[in-house]
Amino acid sequence: ALAATRRGAQQVSLADFTVAVERIVAGLEKKNRLLNPHEREVVAFHEMGHALVALALPGSDPVHKVSIIPRGIGALGYTIQRPTEDRFLMTREELERKIMVLLGGRASEKLVFGHLSTGAADDLAKATDIARDMVTRYGMDEGLGYVAYEQQPPRFLDLPGMAAPAGSPVSPQTQQHIDNAVRGIVMGAFEGATRILAQHRGVLDRAAHELLAKETLDEAALAALTAGVRPAG
Repeated sequence: ALAATRRGAQQVSLADFTVAVERIVAGLEKKNRLLNPHEREVVAFHEMGHALVALALPGSDPVHKVSIIPRGIGALGYTIQRPTEDRFLMTREELERKIMVLLGGRASEKLVFGHLSTGAADDLAKATDIARDMVTRYGMDEGLGYVAYEQQPPRFLDLPGMAAPAGSPVSPQTQQHIDNAVRGIVMGAFEGATRILAQHRGVLDRAAHELLAKETLDEAALAALTAGVRPAG
């Protein structure tokens, strides 16, 4: 309703609902946050990395929009996926694919520019949290067996990826196994995302440069640019 009022409309349209959802998901646009040309290019390839990995993986939520317009407190760009249905259960494979999408931006930066930036910090924290939950909460590591290793609930000032194990609930050897398992999941997902992007490098380059020119690509524009990128199975 506020979006409709701002543009002087008498009725609320679907576009107004979309604007409202994007504000909730990604925050307010910060067009006054100016990036230098190289940073804009890095952000464009980062966001298209997320989008292409999502498009290439079976079962991923459809990519609704990709943008390099800064939003919120620290986001320099964003990729929005829109679920097609409510989900309450996820398999190990689905969680691994979710981590791959999260790391698609980081993988794209490494593939294209040969180095990593601080822009993937939030993605990495979320990916690590999911991987740690897989190992310590969901019993998804074969080496540890079907056992849950509880962690302290996050405190008010805790950051994503920083939750610490509860006071010595496991032996040092088991903790080492947990750390290795989490690292293996995250690194495996990063390598998988890198393979996808390397396979579709031409599409990645074209789509990222189009994103640089347009700043925002909707679902239809993405479909046209990435027509050859489809799930392998």
